[in-house]
Amino acid sequence: MKSTERNFARRMDLTSLQLFVAVCELGSIGKAAEREFIAASAVSKRLSDLEAALDTPLLYRHSRGVDLTPAGESLLHHARSVLFSLEKMQGELSEYADGVRGHVRVHANISAIVQFLPEDLGTFVHQHEQVKVDLEEHLSMDVIRAVQEGAADLGICNIAAAGNSGPGELQTRPYRRDSLALIVPKTHILSNKDAINFIETLDFDHVGLHATSSIYLAMRQAAAQAGCGIRLRIRVTGLDAMCRMIDNGLGVGVMPRRAFELMQGVGDLACVPLTDPWALRRIDLVARDFSSLPVTARLLVDHLGARAASQP
Repeated sequence: MKSTERNFARRMDLTSLQLFVAVCELGSIGKAAEREFIAASAVSKRLSDLEAALDTPLLYRHSRGVDLTPAGESLLHHARSVLFSLEKMQGELSEYADGVRGHVRVHANISAIVQFLPEDLGTFVHQHEQVKVDLEEHLSMDVIRAVQEGAADLGICNIAAAGNSGPGELQTRPYRRDSLALIVPKTHILSNKDAINFIETLDFDHVGLHATSSIYLAMRQAAAQAGCGIRLRIRVTGLDAMCRMIDNGLGVGVMPRRAFELMQGVGDLACVPLTDPWALRRIDLVARDFSSLPVTARLLVDHLGARAASQP
């Protein structure tokens, strides 16, 4: 290694690189400081030192937060690569440590969190008490983006719903399957049907989820193919809120059947299975490279796979 290269490596501080990536991901020094449990002034000082070491500005600072300069965009790409390599090294070396300890960052969509993860993660942490699982709920497309950018070790989501934000170079493994159903008040005209096609529901007001949620995107596509629109009366961010809105006469709604069964008691409601092919869905595990995950993350992947295989 040349002396200039050695001096450059010595000027690079890993903590500063981590903070730089956090600021880029959140678009704000204050938010990054809060997430990383460090004073905002300390983050700002490290970023200034990093710019001085590289002799170029990395961020445009303004009242709403920060934006990347061209040099900053280049550094972000390389910083993520460096930090990912360090995580891979840590994962390999951790296998030589006594016992399994550490933490796994997991991003998952609401369907996986409501239907499967409470039990599956519960058994995992009981078996591996020294492993901490950080779980965050996100839309499927955001789950994939987090894994691509290294913000999550493992993603759990509906790949088919991600559209143009699909896995790309990421690796996937099947985890679970679920089916969607129409939820209506028990007094509703559709409540006595054994099953129903989604198109038959378009004459009624709907209670919908987020506009970019996998369920709503599938509903919108099905309606568009039939040349119809969805009479969306209100949007909610959670399945329990959807049930309460439906129970109070604000419309009908579509959600995973098992999720509804787990929430029985939230209103006097009926569940009518959907017959549409898109109502049968697969939930996948997503990672950059399953073989290079830290040992704790690989343990979780194996555990989730075994749990899925043992369940009907």
